[in-house]
Amino acid sequence: MKYTIDNITYDVLINRKRRNKGTYIRIKDENTIYVTTNYLVPNFEIKRLIKKNEQAILKMINIKAKENKWNNNFYYLGKQYEVINTNNNKIEFIDDKVYLGKIDIDSFYKKEAKKLYQERLDYWYNSFSRKIPKPKLFIRKMKTRWGVCNTKDIKITLNLELMKHSIDCLDYVINHELSHLIYANHSKNFWNLVEENYPNYKEIRKKMKFHEE
Repeated sequence: MKYTIDNITYDVLINRKRRNKGTYIRIKDENTIYVTTNYLVPNFEIKRLIKKNEQAILKMINIKAKENKWNNNFYYLGKQYEVINTNNNKIEFIDDKVYLGKIDIDSFYKKEAKKLYQERLDYWYNSFSRKIPKPKLFIRKMKTRWGVCNTKDIKITLNLELMKHSIDCLDYVINHELSHLIYANHSKNFWNLVEENYPNYKEIRKKMKFHEE
């Protein structure tokens, strides 16, 4: 089945299950609408449900398209590179191209992040406007957070995905998390402190689609 929204036609894949009580719409890629429903639900009812939820579906499609853009291209510190696959066990940057061998990309990012993240954390800690304890740094890949501050254990966890973004995004997240060592909330005082140390934080936040904690 196909369905057209704003002059764009999408494939609709229907998975009918005998024991399914409701009808659910999911977007796994930007070209297809996935519907799970009971085997008794007719196609016209599915089309009616899609029409009712068109705006929500378009929002999900746009989010998925952005995710795929990042996943299908190579980004390093805010710059996009054309990928050239090689048989070497290394990675090499030449102009706007990245020559990718048979390596684990996340391992490459993590190796680079360990040095860069610590350097930027040390820099902003030493220049921070308030006296705070020095946090330990942890790095991991997160789906919904750019950074997390554990105020009890005095540690900051930064998202490995920040390696794909420009340095100013990393600097903002570090300042955000350092500010939580003074204010463990998102109060007005907290945002004033963020601005005190990183005046253009609002501009940077517009670039970023995840949340901070």
